[in-house]
Amino acid sequence: QVQLVESGGGLVQAGGSLRLSCAASGRTFSSSAIGWFRQAPGKEREFVAAISWSGGSQDYADSVKGRFTIARDNAKNAVYLQMNSLKPEDTAVYYCAAGGRWPLTPTEPSEYHSWGQGTQVTVSS
Repeated sequence: QVQLVESGGGLVQAGGSLRLSCAASGRTFSSSAIGWFRQAPGKEREFVAAISWSGGSQDYADSVKGRFTIARDNAKNAVYLQMNSLKPEDTAVYYCAAGGRWPLTPTEPSEYHSWGQGTQVTVSS
């Protein structure tokens, strides 16, 4: 199993940037895909981005394509989500999650077996 801790959330104005980090512990991190999901109040958890165990495959939600970039550093047991051109609708709690090397459907929360506790991102207009 992999233990995950998110950090880097905060309050930012629309148009600004934040970089979220997902720090992992556990032997299986380097063989795990990592996904980022978010959940806004009163809404279901939704997929944001995912990266395969090697970094060779990535997927993004249409709503964040061109604005968000996911990357990983297996030597540091970390995955990052660079968020640019933030919008008020990006406001949510952001979670990272670990799954298999590259899930069949990386957009589905059920493909991931380990989750972090989340970090709050608030974008003001």
